[in-house]
Amino acid sequence: MALDRPGNETPGVTQLIPTGGQNFSPAQKEYLEGFLRALSAPSAAAQAATAATTAAGASAPAADLAGLPPGKQAQHAWLAAGKRLSKEEKIKFDADPLDAWPRIAELSSQDKLPEGDDQFRLKYHGLWNVSPAQEAMMCRLRMPGGVLKAYQAEAIAAAAEAYGGGYVDVTTRANLQIREIPGRHMAPLLTDLHEAGIVPRGSGADNIRNVTGNPTCGIDTHEFYDVLPLCRELHHAILHDRGMYGLPRKFNVAFDGGNSISALEDTNDIGFKAVKVEAGHGFEEGVYFRMALGGITGHGDLARDTGLLLKPEECIPLTKAIVMVYVANGDRGNRKKARLKYVLDSWGIPKFLDETQKLLPFPLRRLPESECRLAPMVDKAGHLGIHPQRQPGLCYIGVDVPVGRLSVAQLRGLASLATRFGSGTLRLTVWQNLLISDVPEDRLGDALKALGDLGLTHEPDPIQAGLVACTGGEGCKFGLGPTKSTALAISAHLRGRTAKLGLDAPVNIHLTGCTHSCAQHFIGDIGLLGTGVEIPEYKGAGFHFYIGGGYGREGRMAVPARRSVPVPEVPAEVERILAIYLEKRLPAETFTAFAARHPDAELAALFAWPADPVAAESAMLAGENA
Repeated sequence: MALDRPGNETPGVTQLIPTGGQNFSPAQKEYLEGFLRALSAPSAAAQAATAATTAAGASAPAADLAGLPPGKQAQHAWLAAGKRLSKEEKIKFDADPLDAWPRIAELSSQDKLPEGDDQFRLKYHGLWNVSPAQEAMMCRLRMPGGVLKAYQAEAIAAAAEAYGGGYVDVTTRANLQIREIPGRHMAPLLTDLHEAGIVPRGSGADNIRNVTGNPTCGIDTHEFYDVLPLCRELHHAILHDRGMYGLPRKFNVAFDGGNSISALEDTNDIGFKAVKVEAGHGFEEGVYFRMALGGITGHGDLARDTGLLLKPEECIPLTKAIVMVYVANGDRGNRKKARLKYVLDSWGIPKFLDETQKLLPFPLRRLPESECRLAPMVDKAGHLGIHPQRQPGLCYIGVDVPVGRLSVAQLRGLASLATRFGSGTLRLTVWQNLLISDVPEDRLGDALKALGDLGLTHEPDPIQAGLVACTGGEGCKFGLGPTKSTALAISAHLRGRTAKLGLDAPVNIHLTGCTHSCAQHFIGDIGLLGTGVEIPEYKGAGFHFYIGGGYGREGRMAVPARRSVPVPEVPAEVERILAIYLEKRLPAETFTAFAARHPDAELAALFAWPADPVAAESAMLAGENA
């Protein structure tokens, strides 16, 4: 059947999207319709428009192009080759979204939410129209390394209270979001954030997102290298260089200094990992970084080691060079194939690095990983509880933030707590919680009491330690499942049962609302992907289940295990999976290690619901990664 949308006359597209089935919202229908339209042949009008734009781009004098930002030069080259720009690339071609501030001010004065092309442009300033999930805006911030000072936390709390819904969400990039922002508050919100040193520019759309690092940078007893200065250096290099904006698609960079809490660097487009090297092979003794490329877990890939060994001071110039090669050669016509991964798949890593070398003043050098000393294995519960710092007499407190949501009162209280008992520093983690650092051991009791007064706890819990949920259908127009409320239901269901089950180590449970996989369900021990469910006894939201993902030295993609579990059944299904694992594991074997010693098909069959066919599940996985 065709979509029930008046005026939709695109042939061969609407007929493919049923009105029944999975109860798609209008925004989801629009998303699917756009995807299907991209697969169909362009109309005569579209071909004519493309030809005109191509001619205009091809006729631009070379001298004029030389003065343009790299992204605009790449667009002209794409058009000169007779190719068609995607819708988003056309928006960028017509007007630089970084110049959209007057439009933000205009919409704010009119109390209007952005529509049409403006929705894409405003993402360059950290603003999302999340309608219809919420008839409001969301603002995603930027805080390099996830570290912010108490005065910044207080400013963010004030902004969320004055202009948003009175709460903030911690994200899986050690970042914060403010939600439920009316149109009239967009410009005042950004103004207040900028004045507090929080600049969201480039936190969305086709840009380098928040630069992440270890939350224990500078305080970790196992640390090889403090990566916070690198995170900050890259952050400011991005903010002050237009050449670092307008990429073919989003781009992620992470630095891991060998700390006890992972930065998940192998899930990024560029992931740097600190190692120690003894003198020899042309290298002096010291700490270096290995670099991996092409991580994009939503498409089923972890970053691949390049063999490079880098001095710390070489990491930022190399990142810039890689970005420039990607900007010049990424796909500007097909959004599905525009990520760095697809350039690497087409060229191979050696060719990509050869092109990168041409932009560098120093030679790229290689050393086998076997010649490097790796950091100890991470502590999967290290982001909760009390832990000693490398500074004698000081500790950090890992604070549990259920599904990453804090009220403004809690955020203010945490800022005050960090100032009274620590160094006035809050450290966000990719596990959607935070650390309070530099607390003297003799003041821990008072600090923990103050934490409890905020309704928060530091107590490690094997479920809470690994429970991650994106915004989902409750706050994102693409979300097909209610991730945060389902995560809370899982936690409530298992509270008090983990001891009876015998669960003695954290299990990572990642809930993501759609195939964009913001919560990275493919690297969870148990990954849940939102979907619509329509069966005789239930019609509504649900989740597909994936089993056996991992990261770092235990990195692997989770395999499909069960389809279309209705939301009310999800907590019991998680308990069933845990019971199977605990019954069949070796003594003290973690979930990740248990999964690693089973072939994919065997693992899927082990956890599949008896009534479900397992053989077709690999087709589902392949379809989602297409």
